[in-house]
Amino acid sequence: MAFESVIRTGSTLAAAHDLSLTQGAVSRLIQNLEAQLGVALFRREGRRLVPTDTALAYARDVAKAMDLISRASMRVRSAPGGGTLALSILPTFGTRWLAPRLPGFLAAHPGVTINLGTRLRPFDFAEEGFDAAIHFGEATWPGAGFAKLFDERMVACAAPGFLASHPVSGPEDLIGLPLLQLETRPNAWADWLAHHGVTGSAPLGMLFDQFAPMIQSAIYGMGVALLPEFLAKAELADGRLVDAWGGPVPSRGSYYLVWPLAAETYPPLVAFRDWLRREVRGETDDGVLAW
Repeated sequence: MAFESVIRTGSTLAAAHDLSLTQGAVSRLIQNLEAQLGVALFRREGRRLVPTDTALAYARDVAKAMDLISRASMRVRSAPGGGTLALSILPTFGTRWLAPRLPGFLAAHPGVTINLGTRLRPFDFAEEGFDAAIHFGEATWPGAGFAKLFDERMVACAAPGFLASHPVSGPEDLIGLPLLQLETRPNAWADWLAHHGVTGSAPLGMLFDQFAPMIQSAIYGMGVALLPEFLAKAELADGRLVDAWGGPVPSRGSYYLVWPLAAETYPPLVAFRDWLRREVRGETDDGVLAW
């Protein structure tokens, strides 16, 4: 902690204030660490400590470890019985599909606390400290277990006013329109057009990192958005968006719950995984999700 604080604050004096220690105590801790490692971490220039290149590289790893310890401590404090699930979610999936259902899970499992974080791409579970993740794509996450949730269908959506001024009578007509793009799905429009027999590269349009701002941009008439049908359900139902042409088209990916193999039998994960499967199965059986 003393080493990390000196690197972060820039001096032993600032680190002493940060850790509520004396400056001499911080200096002794740094000396003890250097003795244990057998490596000089700082150059002494007068009263200043200048970190070596080795120290800067070491500090990056130490900072990650300190962050993991901090998160673990927060989890213990928030759920003394050990019933915490750290879940990584896709932002729009989390807000539009998962969040409205979570109260049901928490009511059925009052001893479990769920901590949410957003990630757009696969990551290292050991480094990030998550117990599970909602993932879209293929079942290719290294060293992880998978539970498939559902497939996805994409709809080319636009605002009614936009289509009134840009009439579409076939898929070819879309090529001349602004096509809104998601940066994590660079081939989505090309796949959609190929499904309808239109070959060649799709034209580039505005780029988004999440579906939520793309949906709003389509509502405001900024172009045609290729959206998962279940995420655009409300806007399609109330008429803020309409199907531009062609109806739903299967995409090449699916939604999965993913977890590190070491957490396979972790009770909060088991409870959440079983509940999530029932939620998906119930909606599919009721026809709400027509996958």
